[in-house]
Amino acid sequence: MNVHHDHARDDSKMVKRTLLFIATAGSFLTPFMISSINIALPAIQKEFAADAVVLSWIATSFLLSSAVFLLPIGKLADILGRTRLYKWGIISFTAFTLISGFVPNIELLLVMRVLQGISASMIATAGMALITSAFPPQERGKALGFNVSAIYVGLAVGPFLGGFLTEHWGWRSIFLVLVPLGVLITVLMITYVKSDWADAKNDKLDIPGSLIFAVTLIALIYGSSILPDILGIILILFSIVCFVFFVKRQLKISNPVLEIRLFQNNRVFAFSNVAALINYAGSYSVTFLLSLYLQYVQGMSSEHAGIILIIQPIIQSLISPMAGRLSDEKEPARIASWGMAGTAAGLFLLSFIGPHTSLFLIIAALMVLGLGFALFSSPNTNAVMSSVDNHYYGVASASVSVMRILGQMLSMATATLLISIFVGKNQITPEYYPQFTQSIHLAFLISACLCAVGIFFSFYRGKIHVNNNQA
Repeated sequence: MNVHHDHARDDSKMVKRTLLFIATAGSFLTPFMISSINIALPAIQKEFAADAVVLSWIATSFLLSSAVFLLPIGKLADILGRTRLYKWGIISFTAFTLISGFVPNIELLLVMRVLQGISASMIATAGMALITSAFPPQERGKALGFNVSAIYVGLAVGPFLGGFLTEHWGWRSIFLVLVPLGVLITVLMITYVKSDWADAKNDKLDIPGSLIFAVTLIALIYGSSILPDILGIILILFSIVCFVFFVKRQLKISNPVLEIRLFQNNRVFAFSNVAALINYAGSYSVTFLLSLYLQYVQGMSSEHAGIILIIQPIIQSLISPMAGRLSDEKEPARIASWGMAGTAAGLFLLSFIGPHTSLFLIIAALMVLGLGFALFSSPNTNAVMSSVDNHYYGVASASVSVMRILGQMLSMATATLLISIFVGKNQITPEYYPQFTQSIHLAFLISACLCAVGIFFSFYRGKIHVNNNQA
């Protein structure tokens, strides 16, 4: 009898490990796709003779479509089953990625990017919810740590591998190289993962609410991208009005796409989400600003700048699993707060940047940032996911992703706005380096102050009363 019990336990361990590999491999796909394709944009422009605006939409369309579908897909994962939705996400992502490798024109590539983005939102939302469903609270942080680590690895190796593939086999190879991984994940999923978790199967999807949310995000993201243009300001104001409508509707109906009451009645959930928003808003533009600074002001090649910028994600990917494991043993709020303090310290160091800043200071600041971000990210995600009932795992997972995308947009909008205030519509030439450096200096100072405020939300979120009601 005991032998049979041990065998069952080994089987369950095997399924959990396979599921962790599947979710982690899926978490690598999306950030790799985002960061590697940016390097290939000049090659795509050359082949299709695309203008700069159309080219920028190759990156934006993917992000926008994945952002718009995060909440409804999070809710659908809770209703239809997280395994089923993840499977659909991987299969469709693999198919659209394969087609992208053979597109005859830029219009079809843009359509594929939108469809890839929708599939990516299924992978991101259902993947994190799957890990939370399959792993008990005492093992969850470690598992989420590996998942977060895979995101950073994808972001780190994307530009390197993307550049290498584009140079040797053309930009289409970036898409084609991901297809075997997609097929492997699908095969493992069909073979090993038989269980599913649908803890809200009697709920309904709020389609009008999802549409209002989509309009809110599209107006906000597009408005942010054209600041300080007057149309950008109008669109951002319009998105705020839409958001108020969205919140009012969610509080009124019985099956909301986002359970706003979680923010009202659950301080751990609310403060952890706000902390995530602040952390991304403070730190996302670092790579963008530093890559311009290193190439223009310090006169480095793109390859050399890339080697320096990879330091931060490498440290993040190495430390994230340890930070996640630590958050299983100690209070996640405390670890995440130390992480937020580290992020603030790294950003403060970068605010001293000038025309003659030593490389040593920049590398030290990136190492501190990498450490801070790793200590913050997986414990904070663990706090969000462990603070809600299993009925809401998909929605909670989607809320973390929405906070990430909103934070990233806010970060880029602030950086772009400051550059346009200081440099104006001029190109970044040597005569404008002082103004450009000033804008970077201010951007890092604002970000450091923002993360200092974030320490408050992180620290005072309260203790997590873990829900052991496993599906």
